Amino acid sequence: MTSSLLTPRGRVRVRTADRGPAAGSTAATHILDWRHPTVSAFLRRIGTPAGSGDASAPDHRIAALRQAHRRIVAAVQPVYSVQDERPVSEVLRRGHGSCSQRLAVLEAVARASGVATRVRGLLVDGRFWYPRFPRLHRIVPDQVVLAWPEFHLDGLSPADRLTAPWLPVSELFGGLDELSESGGGGFTNAGAETLFEALSRTAIDWDGATVCPAAGATCDLSACVLADLGHFDSRDELFAEHGQTLCGMARLLAEPVLSRRSAGA
Repeated sequence: MTSSLLTPRGRVRVRTADRGPAAGSTAATHILDWRHPTVSAFLRRIGTPAGSGDASAPDHRIAALRQAHRRIVAAVQPVYSVQDERPVSEVLRRGHGSCSQRLAVLEAVARASGVATRVRGLLVDGRFWYPRFPRLHRIVPDQVVLAWPEFHLDGLSPADRLTAPWLPVSELFGGLDELSESGGGGFTNAGAETLFEALSRTAIDWDGATVCPAAGATCDLSACVLADLGHFDSRDELFAEHGQTLCGMARLLAEPVLSRRSAGA
């Protein structure tokens, strides 16, 4: 019952076979515009001045990113939005944003502090969002392009993190198995909690590698992944190659309505 009418016309989203490894970057981009005065002011408020990067141990960097995540939760209210390319400065000015936009804010904070980031592109089944739109299944896009951040942390031990030196945002608050055993249940994509909040308390497992609890909502979200689009140096690069979830006209019409609706409504 998902809709293919709202997606970019003629767009086929598959992983590019010859895509090389993504090195990531600390550079400012159109979306991750961490040099903008609005972003710089936010960085000062949370104690992360632009250009403050140093050779801190990975544990210190992880602690700083966790603190930034908590500050973003408090400062940027969750709403629905279909404008994935909105600059971080504009998200902060508005004081609200989607999960994708708030993840971009976290990336901008990381880059400003000297931590390189990249994103993994995931094509997620639109039915994953059915619980949030129980009466609107027919207009939910059949595919959603998701930019899932990763952070480059020198000194991260491969013995502790198999993805070292890259730390996926899913593991910012601990290993996936550790998070799945926290007792709070998995992510239901319903109610007040969004993906951005959930990653701090439960496993968000897109690969089916987690030992999930026997009861309650599952931590294994791999069945929702239609395609792994690979890694990109920035979310700008991902959206330039694969487009945003909705076509331009659909974004223009939907954004004014969705942006006024809390994601926890």
